[in-house]
Amino acid sequence: MTRKNWVLIDAENQTAVENLTIAEQGVTLVKKRLKAGLSAGVDVLEIDNGVLSLTILPTRGMGIWRGQCGTASLRWQSPVHGPVHPAFVPVADGSGVGWLYGFDEWFVRCGLENNGAPQFNENGQLIYSLHGRIANTPASRVEITVDSETGEILVEGTVYESRLFSKHLELKTRYAFKAGETGFRLQDVATNLSASPKEIVLLYHINTGLPFVQSGSRLVVPFEEMAPRTFAAADDLANWNVCKKGTPGVEEVVYFFNPAADANGDTEVLFINNTNEQAIRLGFNKKQLPLFSFWKSRLPDEDGFVVGIEPSVNFPNTTGFESRHGRTVRLAPKESREFDLKFAFTLNKEETFNAEQSLLKNYPAVGTIHKNPKPEWSE
Repeated sequence: MTRKNWVLIDAENQTAVENLTIAEQGVTLVKKRLKAGLSAGVDVLEIDNGVLSLTILPTRGMGIWRGQCGTASLRWQSPVHGPVHPAFVPVADGSGVGWLYGFDEWFVRCGLENNGAPQFNENGQLIYSLHGRIANTPASRVEITVDSETGEILVEGTVYESRLFSKHLELKTRYAFKAGETGFRLQDVATNLSASPKEIVLLYHINTGLPFVQSGSRLVVPFEEMAPRTFAAADDLANWNVCKKGTPGVEEVVYFFNPAADANGDTEVLFINNTNEQAIRLGFNKKQLPLFSFWKSRLPDEDGFVVGIEPSVNFPNTTGFESRHGRTVRLAPKESREFDLKFAFTLNKEETFNAEQSLLKNYPAVGTIHKNPKPEWSE
């Protein structure tokens, strides 16, 4: 027998393993439950393959709190001291931005009913909150599988986003690791469990700050078309792909992309630190995730200096706006849609140089740059 399996969380049977350590195939996994402050009750799963370590948060929609690959730090310095239990995040706050009270992850999903700006009705009542609910929904099932034949370690979780008279959605996620690899793979499968058709949206918010991001860190992204989201972003268009030192009170900026891809739909972006010694490589498929955003919070370090690289099915506007422009995913009853991401990290100048040259060779397109927001892209 080549596969071993551990069930850590099973809501259907009301069972959960509070503390567990597994060491298999050169990978160590530690499951524990946090005890104090806003983190009280948060389940965490720490994975270490000898080179790469990550902390997965089953309590927060299977997001990734932070990580480390060699000397590359995968985190940011948020004013929020997390990870925050969803019970302390007022997602339905009338302001629409209560989601921000729990935001300090390196990797967080936005969706499934909304993944962008909050949406209000004509009476000013909140319809959809900022970035949706999936990131603040605990997983109902989490399990680990070890395949001794392939050397692969799988961490799988199931999260439901459901409400009577509204929606019945399931998100199954799978992280795949191997010992000694400077990267990992992720597959999400979203399913409409309802008897009626439903629209979903999904955006992957990958956030990096100090010490990785410094003044001079830059993004490399192949694109067919790019536009600033706002006029504030347009004012700094000359520096769209480069980070500068944070400034108190300065407005965040976002740039929207229609990325370039190869014949199979595969594409890649590269975020490089200011010394060219470390880079985050993110691969995805345009047939699954056709759009991309680059977000820069330009505040000082202590207020949340961070950038976000964000592949998505739609732009992070309100769901109503995105639906009118045909950018939501329409799922028939019981229909599923798959989303795949590949992460890799370079750890020296040679690796980073080779990664950038490979990207420029494989995806040489340099497309149209709009000087102002594109009306059909920005609400």
